Amino acid sequence: MKSKYHAGAACALFSLLQLAGCGGSDPVGVTQRDTQYGTVVGVDEAPAKGVYSWKGIPFAKAPTGDLRWKAPADPVSWTSARTTDKFANACAQTGRLFSPGLNNRLDDTVSSTLGQTVGSEDCLYLNVWQPSAPSASRRPVIVFVHGGSNVSGYTADPQYDGAALAKAADAVVVTVNYRVGIFGFLNAAPLKTSDPAESSGNFALLDIIKALKFVNTNIASFGGDPQNVTLMGHSAGAVNVLALLTSPLVRNTSPALFHRAVPLSGGIALASTLPAGTSGVLSPNATAQAQGSALLANLVIADGLATDAATADTYIAGRTTAQLADYLRSKSTDAVLAVVRTRLAAAGLSSSNPIPEGTVLPQDPIAAIRAGQYVKVPVLAGNTRDEGTLFAAFLATPSLGGLSGRLIDDKTFFSIVTKNNPEAAPSTTVEQWIPAAYLPVNTPVTGFKARIDLLTQNLFFTQRDSVLNALKAQQPAVWAYQFDWDEMPKPFDAIFGASHAFDLPFVFGNFDNTLFANVINTTANRPGRLALSDAMMKSISAFARKGDPNNDALKTSWPAWPAKIVFDGTPTAAVITVN
Repeated sequence: MKSKYHAGAACALFSLLQLAGCGGSDPVGVTQRDTQYGTVVGVDEAPAKGVYSWKGIPFAKAPTGDLRWKAPADPVSWTSARTTDKFANACAQTGRLFSPGLNNRLDDTVSSTLGQTVGSEDCLYLNVWQPSAPSASRRPVIVFVHGGSNVSGYTADPQYDGAALAKAADAVVVTVNYRVGIFGFLNAAPLKTSDPAESSGNFALLDIIKALKFVNTNIASFGGDPQNVTLMGHSAGAVNVLALLTSPLVRNTSPALFHRAVPLSGGIALASTLPAGTSGVLSPNATAQAQGSALLANLVIADGLATDAATADTYIAGRTTAQLADYLRSKSTDAVLAVVRTRLAAAGLSSSNPIPEGTVLPQDPIAAIRAGQYVKVPVLAGNTRDEGTLFAAFLATPSLGGLSGRLIDDKTFFSIVTKNNPEAAPSTTVEQWIPAAYLPVNTPVTGFKARIDLLTQNLFFTQRDSVLNALKAQQPAVWAYQFDWDEMPKPFDAIFGASHAFDLPFVFGNFDNTLFANVINTTANRPGRLALSDAMMKSISAFARKGDPNNDALKTSWPAWPAKIVFDGTPTAAVITVN
């Protein structure tokens, strides 16, 4: 056994070097850390990846049973060192392309679980990556919130592995799970309590806040600086980042939970605040209330306790609030999601997003920014040029073309992109994916590209402009990039181009084992890919450090919004310009 003198001396040395963030329990074990709830032991990945990692650290108690649809509670403390070497469960969801398969990871079982319940309600865990190299000071922290339309997604998705970004950015990277879908956002009258935040129905946002509080209290043990936290999210994760940026609850929290914000491919506006014909990411609180009522009524009907809406209303009126809350919490995960998939989807009430109810999220977040009522921190936004290609089915909207732009189903989609050999001759054709009405793809006005450009503008760019223009009127530190890289094999350059989420491998430095790895990666484009990824990660690093993304790797000056840096490249080099 080591003496107290030796243990203390080793801790002092490790603290100086920021190698282990030593807490005193095991000064020799480089991955042992103390948190407020107990000691965790991670994995030494220094030889292969240059990091230490901890996967599956609980930041809240499982939101199950009586805790379903309640604000996250502190996890139960543990006394023995807890091994944190594997990702925790994905949060309960209906399987989609960006959901895990049966093994909580991206594998062939994803195709067999599409449309089925996957994951678990016991899912409130986070993951940490710390560079193993010495540092004379605490490192900036990057907390990442995954995407998935706020109904799916999981931190075990290999595109979100934080090792490469942590090493390249010399930062501590954290990824967090949060409740998704109906479990993360539900405004149902029987669930109201005396706590206004809990009664908001924004359980997913409360989960992320809880994770940020864990980071604030514990990240110093992992070599991170709790006074320099960048909150980054993609797609639905970006929506949630912007929700917290405008949240009265977060704005009034001390100490500050984050100090920079990086929303990638997300917005925070209501349709009523945008130009006509543009889709707002948020629905009014009244829509959320209608969804809550519909869930309860349709569960009652599905259980045979009523035969239609009228008899369901009668049944519900005859029960107390407590009885109805107990009833909702008694239903199995699958029973709840089955009603969402079938009955609520048919009524147009199956989607989920932050609820603008006034306590956790303002009733009009853009108006709140314009009034200066938000968390005033530097903001770096990003979008891809062809966001809409991943949502080509939305071209069925009359104003966008009136016909879905995708001919294949998700199972076929998954099979083609995962089994493609990018070094071989094309195994699929544009005609297999895109209806003839949109071909040739470059036909002006009616072609696939023209239709997708309109879809991208309506779904993403108008949202981006709305929030960034509001922010720019309040503060100078607003930056943006556009990702244009499309150096992939045919026909995927036409089918996807610089699609939604295609910047993520470059941001995280993860090109292998991801959903689109066999679409994006070739031996020929590897030099250009890696060069562009290096520049993008160094930009994230610079922004996390000083709130300004300018850095030498760009070889140009990055002006503030409304100008944008364009990240592009050739197969052999990065091409970075200003637009």
